[in-house]
Amino acid sequence: MFIQAPALSSQPNIRHAFFTREGGVSNGIYASLNGGVGSSDDPEKVQANRRRMAEALSVAPEALISIYQVHSPDAVIVEGPWQGERPKADAMVTTVPGLALGITTADCGPVLFADAEARVIGAAHAGWRGAVTGVLESTVEAMERLGAKRDNIVAVLGPTISQKAYEVGPDFIQRFMTEAPGHERFLKEAEKPGHAMFDLPGFIGARLEAAGIGAFTDLGLCTYSDEERFFSYRRTTHRQEPDYGRLISAIALTP
Repeated sequence: MFIQAPALSSQPNIRHAFFTREGGVSNGIYASLNGGVGSSDDPEKVQANRRRMAEALSVAPEALISIYQVHSPDAVIVEGPWQGERPKADAMVTTVPGLALGITTADCGPVLFADAEARVIGAAHAGWRGAVTGVLESTVEAMERLGAKRDNIVAVLGPTISQKAYEVGPDFIQRFMTEAPGHERFLKEAEKPGHAMFDLPGFIGARLEAAGIGAFTDLGLCTYSDEERFFSYRRTTHRQEPDYGRLISAIALTP
């Protein structure tokens, strides 16, 4: 049902999970642990799946918090369950015990952060646009505002599309080279002329290393190639399916 990272499970007073697509109640293309409230799956099944996730994290169902992700560089500070609409942002941080920060992905990079000593946690949705424009750095800075120390922060990247499955075209290449100069090493020539294979996990790791955090771990799990465990937007697109399930990666402080 979920995967854990030793770098986080070894930290005191922290629970986390990179949930797979296994262990839920959804059917068809959403089978089975679809956590995406923005999908076209039966809302009752999505909520049932999210209740299972909350239970696995030992938090109340309403305490599994998600944001309205828009591929931005924005991070928000969470003090409790949302009252009304979810804020539009792509990262969250908190010091509140019993709240689980849940990021939704289906190829983009879910990154969970923790400074166990300061009792500050964070979670970020890092697609290529968010990673280029600074969502990872924004998460670290928001954690610092809550008392975290940069060199104490541990970050882990969960299931993400790998370079071998991420072909990009000329427009992407041009924009990436313009907005992220000096990072051309994350573009490998593809078989198709004018195209490249993009290393999103490697780029995420480089941004976090440059940010000066204490430790970064990439679990090395590819969403596209592991259909049994993970949903993938790109795989769905290639198959011309009407929709896709969403994975949840979440972290919480124990009370």
